[in-house]
Amino acid sequence: MSPVATDLNALPSPKSGLILLVDDFADAREMYAEYLAFRGYRVVTAASGACALKAASEERPAIILMDLEMRQMSGREAMRSLKADPRFAGVPIVAFTAHALEAERSQALYDGFDAVIPKPCLPDELVTLIQPFLASDRAASA
Repeated sequence: MSPVATDLNALPSPKSGLILLVDDFADAREMYAEYLAFRGYRVVTAASGACALKAASEERPAIILMDLEMRQMSGREAMRSLKADPRFAGVPIVAFTAHALEAERSQALYDGFDAVIPKPCLPDELVTLIQPFLASDRAASA
């Protein structure tokens, strides 16, 4: 694992956008949420697509990291519901998935995801990959 940045100026401010992390595996949710919180991000988690819809409506995240394959409601189904809701226009929904072969990645992008982040990934890599989405959220809200 790469070393953790210690430059406090590199950490996002507490006003930075909220991240909704959706994964049906508790270990993955907890590990990534804990690291993102350690890096200064506000994080809300959901264990299924259906829970993600509820959490998104209540919390209004700046970005949603969505596992593709979950019980009850898949990440694709949840993403389609969120994209159809005008309240979430402009909220990036990123496939955060172990299904990251090129064909699966292309399919996720074709389905409407804004990006695909393969997992497992190192926590620092996750921060690097989501940072541009959150930077554009701050610019839009300024």
